[in-house]
Amino acid sequence: MNTIIVDDEPLALDVLETYIEKIPELNLVARCTNAFEANEALKQHEVDLMFLDIQMPQLTGIDFLKSLTDPPAVVFTTAYSNYAIEGFEVNAVDYLLKPISLERFMKAANKAIEQIELRRRENASHLEMNDADEFTFVKADKKYVKVKYNEVLYIEGLKDYVIIRTEKGRVITLQTMKSLEEKLPARYFRRIHRSYIVNIDKVEAIMGNMVEVIEKGNPKHLPIGKNYRDDFLAIINENKL
Repeated sequence: MNTIIVDDEPLALDVLETYIEKIPELNLVARCTNAFEANEALKQHEVDLMFLDIQMPQLTGIDFLKSLTDPPAVVFTTAYSNYAIEGFEVNAVDYLLKPISLERFMKAANKAIEQIELRRRENASHLEMNDADEFTFVKADKKYVKVKYNEVLYIEGLKDYVIIRTEKGRVITLQTMKSLEEKLPARYFRRIHRSYIVNIDKVEAIMGNMVEVIEKGNPKHLPIGKNYRDDFLAIINENKL
């Protein structure tokens, strides 16, 4: 599970990194010294878990969490016990009081891992129940718009927005690629890049590290990211002659 740590104290970051290395399920992808660095890390990585200091300059951890539209699971870390109630009010998984012992850290990490895995199972179950449906509704322009799966060409991520490109045009919705990917039926869609999800049925050709779809009568080339290439090509190989 991709994890980031956020703290303005280098020693605190070192302690958290050492602890994370002891838990095989966690993969540290970024060390951040403030909320602004953390915000960039969330844009660059698909983050499942964030260990977040509360008392930081310019923007507190709690205010930063409140600013996120689709936050990962969060464990707060702080030297001040008076933030505990407010921390849980923003749905934090746990609250660690510094200095943090390895035993207490592992308890919080295991709790977070269980919650993340439960959410994944619930999302998978939701997809199975709705997989027979041929459409979904997404919120756009203060209304819910019907999107038919067989009309979707590809989906493009743009910061906190997602652009769903269809045969009829486009639908822009306020959510992340990660949250949308979890809701889409896997039999139709595959992530091919950090910024792109493609409808497998709409793929006309594959050329090296590019996928071709036809948009408005013209070929559109989408990049295949190296982290997604093997999974995508495995699906394609199942359908080769």
